[in-house]
Amino acid sequence: MRRVLGVDSGGSGLRAALAEAGNPGKADTEVSREPVRTGAAGIEAAHLLDQLLPMVRTLLDRAGGGTVSAVAIGAAGMATLGGELRAELPAALASSLGVRRLALAADAVTAYAGALGQQPGAVVAAGTGMIALGTDLTDWHRADGWGHLLGDCGGGAWIGRAGLEAALRAHDGRRGGSAALLARMESVFGPAPELPGLLYPRADRPAVLASFAPEVARCAADGDEVAADVLARAAGHIAEAAAAVCPPADEVPEGCEVALTGGLFKLGDPLLVPLRAELAGQLPYARPVSAAGDPLAGALLLAAALATDTLRLPRHPALLYVPTEQDR
Repeated sequence: MRRVLGVDSGGSGLRAALAEAGNPGKADTEVSREPVRTGAAGIEAAHLLDQLLPMVRTLLDRAGGGTVSAVAIGAAGMATLGGELRAELPAALASSLGVRRLALAADAVTAYAGALGQQPGAVVAAGTGMIALGTDLTDWHRADGWGHLLGDCGGGAWIGRAGLEAALRAHDGRRGGSAALLARMESVFGPAPELPGLLYPRADRPAVLASFAPEVARCAADGDEVAADVLARAAGHIAEAAAAVCPPADEVPEGCEVALTGGLFKLGDPLLVPLRAELAGQLPYARPVSAAGDPLAGALLLAAALATDTLRLPRHPALLYVPTEQDR
């Protein structure tokens, strides 16, 4: 029996799941609420291993023993901060678990695999931030995901910041303000003049901004035109990112599948209605579909593909790194 391990590392902690290679959809899961640290050299390999290895032993004990045939680890920041993981994990996992087949993936890639599997298409992953990833199974194409200061346009932090700006415009008496958003802002954060002092020193500023996005959606649902315009603009940005990465129509004549995944889309119709309209206008040949699974499911799918020599998604030195024996 070949068992595979999928790992999802993000801002809320570390999840690991063990499954049979032939049935990655049926898995046993362990969770750590402690996020893997990021240091001067990037994501810390030692801290990840300190958490992961006991979790794997627990999973194997519950499964009745045995070994792991393949591992796929998806991590937020892997593309830009994963140098230490790529340098140290192949040898470390080969030594500790006897694993010879390993994939290290950006969380956008595991989100893609979980949502669409191993077929051409595009996935928009949106929560606090926003990134779009597409592939024709030859290359990866990425749009946005540049963080709340430089991009993530249409994501939760972007929506929250735009809503707070409209609230402060109302407080000042400037055009483009919303009394409804001002009232919600003061209910959540307190008096308007105190907001900069509360927000700017926070290390988790993107998450604080994103926490206001549901308030923007509520105001839009209640008929506030300014809040509705914020969400309409967000929908336009999200559709633009999807259009930038979707394989062209002549490569997918049956229609490019586009999946939306992430907590942002729980905002519901105030965002989804304008987003459907934007996708229809910017990507008329696309077929919006529901995501089949989450990033942890995507990591398990990648691990199963490695174990069975059926990996079709394109390898990439930063997005989907599959080390060879020379790298160990």
